Formats: sequence, C-alpha cells, structure tokens
Amino acid sequence: MHNQPREISDEVREKRERVFLVLAGFFLCAMTMLNIIGITRFIQLGPMALAVGVLPYPLTFLCTDLISELYGRARANFMVTVGLGLNFFILGTMWLGNAMPSVGPENQPPWQLIQLAEDVALPNGSSVTGSVELFTLLYSTTTGAVMASMVAYIAAQYCDVYIFHFLKRLTKGKHLWLRNNGSTMISQGVDSFMVITVTFGAQFLAGVMSAGAMLVLMASNYLFKLSVALADTLPFYMGVHYLSKYLELSEEELLAHAE
Repeated sequence: MHNQPREISDEVREKRERVFLVLAGFFLCAMTMLNIIGITRFIQLGPMALAVGVLPYPLTFLCTDLISELYGRARANFMVTVGLGLNFFILGTMWLGNAMPSVGPENQPPWQLIQLAEDVALPNGSSVTGSVELFTLLYSTTTGAVMASMVAYIAAQYCDVYIFHFLKRLTKGKHLWLRNNGSTMISQGVDSFMVITVTFGAQFLAGVMSAGAMLVLMASNYLFKLSVALADTLPFYMGVHYLSKYLELSEEELLAHAE
C-alpha cells in the first residue's frame, strides 16, 4: 500500500507561502541592488578589489539553497526565472530612459550635467569628452553590468540549484554542509568568471584594461563570495533547522524535495 500524503492545514500552508515570499523577496532585492549599484564604485576589502554591487550578491545563493532545501527544485528554479525576468525589466527600463530625449539645458538641474577635466573611458570601450549627462554615465556603466549579470546569473543560479539537488540525492539527504558549500563554491566560480569577462571584455579588447587587472577582479570576486559561502554555513544550518520546524516539514517531505 502507498502512504497517503499528509494533510496540510490552511494555517501551515499560509506559513509556508509567507516564508517563501520573504526568502524570494530578499533574493530579488539583492539582485536589484546588484544591478543598480553594480560597478559604480570599487572598494578595497583587505586584499580584495571589489565592485560595490557584489556585496549583496552572496545572499542570493543562501536564499536559493534555503528554498531548494525547504521547497524543492521546482520552487528554486521558479524564483531564479522570476529574477531573470526582473533583469530584463531593469534593462528595458534603462534602455527606454536612455532612448527618450532629454529636457533642454535651461530646465536641467545643475547636477545632471557633469563637466569632465579629461577623456573618460567607459566599460563598453567608448570614451566621452567635455561633459556627460549623469544618466548617460550611469547607463553606460550599469547596462553592461546588467547584461553581464544576466549571462552569469543564468549559468550560476541554475548551476547552483542543479548541483545542490545532485548532492542531496547523492548523499540521500545527509551532509547538509556539503551541498550548501559544494553547490555555492562551483556556481560562484562560474559567476565570477562570466560577470567579469562580459562586463570588462570590451575594455580588455580595446586595450584599456589589462588581463592582469581582470584576473585580480575575478580572483577578488571569487575569494569574497567563497568566504561568505563558508561563513553562511551556520546560518544555513540554523535556517533549515528552525524553518523546517516552523513550517512543519516532515523528513519525508524534505527527502522528496531532492527529487
């Protein structure tokens, strides 16, 4: 005889949906912040040179792993797909804002037009002289990062979900630390390589950026993400432990999510 599926009350179902919305909200918020602030500033964190947009990005992998563990692969892939749609929305909105004509100089706020002391090379390989609109400068630095993020996002996030569930099946639901760190370490490496290559590829081909500088950025990005991935092992364990109780998930349900 087959075991009948456990009856879930409306209260428990509502709790599960609320927690999913919170985790998905943090995931999408981190993705939006990454795309908006992107490469607008670089910071020095110890030996690492980082684009400021990378700071919230490791949170996306923690949220993805929690949803994979608690809700299953289908829900995790759904959230990743929604995030991809959000990237298209951001890119489309910025393209539209750039395509529409500006107001006349007499109606522009004084901070909207930036006077340049010398030529400035942009991430797309072009350069500007004299003066540039603030939005134009942001557009040229952000759209490349968004496109790079989209390419890296597709590869890294789906890779993270796939490897997480592969390791969960392989270990029959045991060794939580292995699938959390293993999936994140591999997917973060994919992300770091692709996002730097796509973002700064035009500058490298134009001879503005050296291969050494790109390698420093790749290594710094991966080292930061790897450090955060290892540091989030305890929060991941605690999240799975407490949330599985709060959501009243049985061992059978958690194991079924590995399928």
